[in-house]
Amino acid sequence: MTTLSDAERLDWLRLARAEAIGPVTFRQLVAREGGAAAALAALPELARRGGRMRALSIPTIEQARAEVDAGTAVGARLIASCEDAYPAALAALDAPSPVLWVLGDGAFLARPSVAVVGARVASAAGKRFARALAAGLGEAGYVVVSGMARGIDAAAHEGALPFGTIAVLGGGVDDIYPAENAPLYEALRTRGCVVSEVAPGRKAQAQDFPRRNRIISGLSLGVVVVEAELKSGSLITARLAGEQGREVFAVPGSPLDPRARGANDLIRQGATLVEEVDDILRVLEGHRGFTAPQPPVWDGEGPGEDTDALREGLADLLSPTPIPVDELARQVNEPVSAVLAALIELSFAGRAVLLPGGLVSSG
Repeated sequence: MTTLSDAERLDWLRLARAEAIGPVTFRQLVAREGGAAAALAALPELARRGGRMRALSIPTIEQARAEVDAGTAVGARLIASCEDAYPAALAALDAPSPVLWVLGDGAFLARPSVAVVGARVASAAGKRFARALAAGLGEAGYVVVSGMARGIDAAAHEGALPFGTIAVLGGGVDDIYPAENAPLYEALRTRGCVVSEVAPGRKAQAQDFPRRNRIISGLSLGVVVVEAELKSGSLITARLAGEQGREVFAVPGSPLDPRARGANDLIRQGATLVEEVDDILRVLEGHRGFTAPQPPVWDGEGPGEDTDALREGLADLLSPTPIPVDELARQVNEPVSAVLAALIELSFAGRAVLLPGGLVSSG
């Protein structure tokens, strides 16, 4: 069993909230340094090596404790990605969210889940279908995941409430948005589960929703899109599901309705067409769940003071187009561990971006 002590949890949270630390960088740093505390101690020197001109912003212990206290005050608990209570489906991602705030019945996170998402300005027929589909998935033993937005999301939660449903929020677990969903939020808090990777008390910003969508798809065996226009957040969730190795489902609609174009296009690209819940159940039958990937193993110390040339050479090779770290290592004829260590340092100066799947691009 893996459960962090209070001190270890604060270190884990401080590293997760540190400036320039994303899920990929977090995972690599913890593996390289042997833990969150050691990674925190190493951060200033790593950033200096990468060429950062000003100090990284790292939360103090007091600031981290204040976040924990705020979460506890609303009845939520903090789960680190290394802990057994962390959802297995999310842990199986190439780089899971380092921390997750959970409000309500966390047992739902251990059950197989399916996401149902769609348009905020949904048709009456679309909401009715989403509600019935979610209820059917619940009756079949699946927890329904969605984003508590108005429209399809809200209908899916309502249909699944008697069986189990999880809302993933862009803001903190206490951020009720939209306000009209306050009764639904109360039902989710008391009869379902609400999760977020950001601090309690934080209001959702536009940049938070793509990360929220990554968690929705990451928690799920598959994503069902009921209604969505061609430029829709629901299509981002579907794309992320495909990148994560999840199933993608779509409900067809009339070509005369713009809200059907996104789902119809997903079907054109190979998504499973859904007319009833059995279309989903047949695809998911026999799914064995997820296995968390092994943490990175570092076979060297990485670049030191005398390897500035390696860092600068790598920076010159990077472009906005992502490239595998392995390919960079071949091009510079250096061990992958040394190249990855140098890229981590460059990332702190905004000169590299570490991406899931072993990819990197310029900052």
